[in-house]
Amino acid sequence: MKRFIVATLTIFALALPALATAATWTIDPDHSNIGFKVKHLMVSNVKGNFEKHNGTVDINDKDITKSKVEVTIDTNSINTGVQKRDEHLRSADFFDVAKFPTMTFVSKKVAKAGKDKLKVTGDLTLHGVTKEVVLKVEGPSKESKDPWGNIRKGATATATINRKDFGLNWNKALETGGVLVGEEIAINLEIEMIKK
Repeated sequence: MKRFIVATLTIFALALPALATAATWTIDPDHSNIGFKVKHLMVSNVKGNFEKHNGTVDINDKDITKSKVEVTIDTNSINTGVQKRDEHLRSADFFDVAKFPTMTFVSKKVAKAGKDKLKVTGDLTLHGVTKEVVLKVEGPSKESKDPWGNIRKGATATATINRKDFGLNWNKALETGGVLVGEEIAINLEIEMIKK
């Protein structure tokens, strides 16, 4: 029994340095933006964002590649600035929010991609479909203390997905050629985090 206790304490002691280098950060929804843009009528981009989301980022300062990201987005909170369009996007033609009220991103791999740049590979689950997506990340920034004593970091991430990969197939053909809504979606994340 004594050997077991000693072995357990030794393992715990060895794990302490690794635990000390990782910190959990909460995404601040009031100072973060999850946005997107898509071609409309093949001539311009329509932009929107999701107003409700939450998530955590475990940042390992000693080895950034051991960091992790988990984000949940409320699909019903979509906002493109046009109520009628938002209602259509919430319908079964697109996000079908009654069936799929959230989308999630869970990281699987973090790799360095240059100075202060990362590639974060993870599973995006949207509309009941899970596909691997790669986020190109700038940051995270250095720590900053706000006037209330909170420690904060920031990061920007971008990715491109094809909505048809997730079963978002609705469209209408145009007389002049092309379609009403583009298939390619550009995603832009502006994230501010608070250290737990």
